[in-house]
Amino acid sequence: MGEVDSVRLHFDQGSVGILNIILALIMFGVALEIRLEDFRRLLRIPLIALTGLVSQFILLPAVTFVLVLLLQPSPSIALGLILVAACPGGNISNFITYLAKGNTALSVSLTAVGTVLAIFMTPFNLGFWGSLYPPVASILHEVSLNVMEVLQAIFLIAGLPLAAGMYMGEKFPQLSARISKWMKPISILIFIGFVLIALLNNLDIFTEHIHRVLLVVLLHNALALSSGFFAARVVGLTFRDQKTIAIETGIQNSGLGLLLIFSFFDGLGGAALVAAWWGIWHIISGLVIASIWGRAAAPQVA
Repeated sequence: MGEVDSVRLHFDQGSVGILNIILALIMFGVALEIRLEDFRRLLRIPLIALTGLVSQFILLPAVTFVLVLLLQPSPSIALGLILVAACPGGNISNFITYLAKGNTALSVSLTAVGTVLAIFMTPFNLGFWGSLYPPVASILHEVSLNVMEVLQAIFLIAGLPLAAGMYMGEKFPQLSARISKWMKPISILIFIGFVLIALLNNLDIFTEHIHRVLLVVLLHNALALSSGFFAARVVGLTFRDQKTIAIETGIQNSGLGLLLIFSFFDGLGGAALVAAWWGIWHIISGLVIASIWGRAAAPQVA
């Protein structure tokens, strides 16, 4: 066990409750713009839908597991990487896709379906891939992780806000459009501020151990973006759809990962640092790649 594995970030239950509310509001704000048509759209393009969902829920966790095997990081860092990879796509992926001139409608559809699937796939991937790596398996055993409790937590944070937001969007579309314009960006800014405050409150731990996760998160995020891009390329999707699936795979809901770490793993140092740094870095990398792709001329077919 490394030194970072014995560290716990300071985060009281009140702060965990606030984080719950913030994440639920972000999901509600996203769901205001999601319609049932977004689910039907994926049924009409099964190859693209399957590629995006497989890249998100199967390929990325598998690539992460290989990365963990190669790097052999501290157990808590390995747990953080596996948990982030098990989470659904991040809530800003639609905005990043728009800036990158990708397929925004596809991005919204994948976000909608991915959020529903994550209720089941996130605890499954965490338990499955974590159990295959002995150091992480020992942590899961030590905390006696209950998969049903994780599933319930994700349902409350993502499932219910998704259903409530979609219902309001269908019944009151004009009001929902007005609310969504300010609610989603403000809630995301609040979340970023919350993460920064949490890091400032743990500044001594952050400065002492950030070097342990800095490069590994950059590499992990690059692999996530690349795996999504090349998965779409291999099956012959257009450059526009390649960009979309890359962003959906590389922009992860690390906020959900952070909440699960504080709720079930007592703020385990390496895992919490991975999720927190992921939450900051994937926004930076997403905006950078969007600015590059947004200016690039798109070829007809990969």
